[in-house]
Amino acid sequence: MCSFPRRFVFVFWPFLLSSLAISLHAQSATGTITGTVADTSGAVVPGATVTIENPVSGLARTTKTDGAGHYQFTNLPFNPYHLAVNAPGFSSFSMDVPVRSTVPVTPTIALRVGGASTTVTVTADDLVENDSSLHTDLDRNLIEKLPLESSSSSVSSLVTLSSPGVSADSNGLFHGLGDHASNSFSVDGQPITDQQSKVFSNQIPSNSIQSIEVIAGAPPAEFGGKTSLVIQVTTRSGQGLTKPTGSVTTSYGTFGTASGGFDIGYGSATWGNFFELDGLDTGRFLDPPEFKVFHDKGNQQNVFDRADYQVTPTDSFHLNLNYSRSWFQTPNTYDNLNVLDQFGNDVGNADQHSKIETFDIAPTYTRTIRKNSVFNFGPYIRKDVYQYFPSENPLADLGPPNLQSQTIGQYRTLTNAGVHSDISYTQGNQTIKAGVIYSNTFLRERDSLGIVAPTFNSPCLDGSGRPVNGFTSPAQCAAFGLEPNTAGFDPVLLPYDLTRGGTNYSYFGHADIKELALYVEDSIKAGNWVVNVGIRGDLYNGLASATQAEPRVGLSYNVKRTGTVLRVSYARTLESPFNENLVLSSQGCSNAVLSPLLHCTSGVAGTLQPGFRNEIHAGLQQAFGKNVVFSGDYIWKYTHNAFDFSVLGNTPITFPIDWHNSKVPGLALRVDVPNYHNLSAFVVMSSVAARFFPPQVAGAGATVGGTGLPFRIDHDERFNQTTHVQYQLPFRRSPWIGFNWRFDSGMVAGSAPCYNPLSNDPNSACGPTSTLLNGQPAVDLSSLTADQEFEAGLTCGNIKASLTTPLPTPCPASEYGSTLLSIPAPGTGDNDHNPPRIAQRNLFDASIGDDNLFDGDRYKWSLHVTGVNMSNKYALYNFLSTFSGTHYVTPRTLSAELGFHF
Repeated sequence: MCSFPRRFVFVFWPFLLSSLAISLHAQSATGTITGTVADTSGAVVPGATVTIENPVSGLARTTKTDGAGHYQFTNLPFNPYHLAVNAPGFSSFSMDVPVRSTVPVTPTIALRVGGASTTVTVTADDLVENDSSLHTDLDRNLIEKLPLESSSSSVSSLVTLSSPGVSADSNGLFHGLGDHASNSFSVDGQPITDQQSKVFSNQIPSNSIQSIEVIAGAPPAEFGGKTSLVIQVTTRSGQGLTKPTGSVTTSYGTFGTASGGFDIGYGSATWGNFFELDGLDTGRFLDPPEFKVFHDKGNQQNVFDRADYQVTPTDSFHLNLNYSRSWFQTPNTYDNLNVLDQFGNDVGNADQHSKIETFDIAPTYTRTIRKNSVFNFGPYIRKDVYQYFPSENPLADLGPPNLQSQTIGQYRTLTNAGVHSDISYTQGNQTIKAGVIYSNTFLRERDSLGIVAPTFNSPCLDGSGRPVNGFTSPAQCAAFGLEPNTAGFDPVLLPYDLTRGGTNYSYFGHADIKELALYVEDSIKAGNWVVNVGIRGDLYNGLASATQAEPRVGLSYNVKRTGTVLRVSYARTLESPFNENLVLSSQGCSNAVLSPLLHCTSGVAGTLQPGFRNEIHAGLQQAFGKNVVFSGDYIWKYTHNAFDFSVLGNTPITFPIDWHNSKVPGLALRVDVPNYHNLSAFVVMSSVAARFFPPQVAGAGATVGGTGLPFRIDHDERFNQTTHVQYQLPFRRSPWIGFNWRFDSGMVAGSAPCYNPLSNDPNSACGPTSTLLNGQPAVDLSSLTADQEFEAGLTCGNIKASLTTPLPTPCPASEYGSTLLSIPAPGTGDNDHNPPRIAQRNLFDASIGDDNLFDGDRYKWSLHVTGVNMSNKYALYNFLSTFSGTHYVTPRTLSAELGFHF
């Protein structure tokens, strides 16, 4: 293991700690448009109306010039904007203003005397963006009105529905461009590369977000870590709000879901504060493994505060504070009810639950240097505390034999402390940015495990070779006419077998992960060409070490005559292991007690090694008139050491594993209709493969890739699309209407039984479930319980699986099928080209709302009604996934929100 630059750390930490004490604001990762409105003689024009707009993202802001003719727009996402100025007695003025860095943009505005006009005209040039990277821009107007599937993971739902190339998984998980949850957030410039789904961490509350940019193209040099999707979040600010502005909302809906929220922003031209508080209580917090929801209660609370202060015209400070807490049950299956112990006694229902607490402190200092340079310095600290509680009676945690044989408890913390600093310089058509990012992630993992399956480690077997209860030593077998279990009994596990008088085994693992990144990038505009070049260097030192030089190159060309932008880009990235349960996965297989409990594979190394990726994108953006714009990319990614997750029993506890390599080709497409006679719409679609190649090279056990040939990982999906349409009725005091259509062709369901023996195809997806019945092809269903067959919608002839009665097994392959899975025809199942999948599904969501019920001016009332899965589609997200288990999509869900705005 290479040594990390200790001198750097020694010098750096005092600086970081002192900065935490003094910093209060800054505008990192956002831009500013500022200037003065004058006439052709140079006289200032007070009271002029200045408007900026990005028709694709939906951002639109308006202000008036002060007595000195000055105006300012702050907290702007990096995008091109159409700026328009109108003043009585003057002709209207408009221009396009690109915002590409934190350096303030100061356009020259000189109004000519003439008739005034208040119309802002959007042209085709305003719809396309001369940028080499595919990305999606979302402003608050869409964030508030898009019908979302998950109230407890709204940011994940927003990204899934609005960004191309995203495969939708359960519990707020989403997989970007064929990679396994390899996504990162940048919140006002603070990098967050750890998992953000609701079973790992608490997300930033959606009510605190002003805008989002999702980068799905090759990432610029400033981004590293998890880069399949880079989600840049700009939070709401109170700066410039000279009157207190905010809202109070409350909602109620299906499953007893109740929520409430309060936010307020207030400030001036030089300072501001935005505060947000919200809470949620629901009977369906996680996506359950049964369509009928039970044992799925949860609640969540969020507090967010952002403070801004402009000390001098060149110095400003910014502070983000966030605390979130969630508590939720692990949804039960029917197999988790009325569990029997080793003596046949009913020990009750499984009652596992989790609690997650997250806090974040992120100050930033910004200094403007000579009007064309901006320096940012931002220390931060973020901590997740995850607790998983077993059932009060640990024997009730027993699941089906193929799912869970242990009771498990966990107390895990992930603390990420670091700093990001950068300087941006703009001169003419060139923008240069250089920066450094240092982070230290402290992992602390405490786990408690005990065996609760009496047959898991039985020392004795009956005459049929089946484990027998009630014995603690192979020496006891002969006296009862039984055979010693010489191959399957492990005496090391006996002290931790709760069915044989044992106690829980306690494990503690810890690691400090240090990461240092330095980068420089340059964007050069030459006529219709834009060239983006950069280089990033990453130093990773954790349980393993790695260094990587990572060139990034992008090229785009604007064919203005046709409204076309052609682009191509390349990125090399360092791929670091997931931090969640990293120590357990890296060290558990060398532990004599944990190794059999984690299903470790012989010959697999323990420590997960960082890998690397080569990524190429080629695409175009095309405007059709002034009302439609198309954007699309072809994607090709090769990853050496490709990371995945494996799940621990029937729990939300997952740990990272490492495959030899992966290849991801595909397409990501988006079409926008910004606003046409009060109608706006978008369509996102993708077809992305996720081909992984054995062997498993590191981490705890997995159950796929046993053939040694390539396979499709469980989030591989051939096609998905989302269509969103929104219409504002053209009458006074009229509502708006929103509609979603989501189609998913279905992710891989590798655990689904099917027929295609290995003798037919060495890469068969069916494996041991292929058998014969009276000499004819048949499917062996004995590995599944009746409930699992019911969850998968399995049928054998005209017989449907029920909760309590399994199908006859083996079932003739010609009569075997499913209503919820797409199972390969007999003899055709292939892990790479034709694996079992979740059946395709169409989900329809709708919303209707009025943002000003009583036509108020200063005070307004709003009412929004939302319906999710309006057709009440009975469908799965996944089935016995090695990553996330079995989960259903939400049944029909209705909710109503009432709001007061001031």
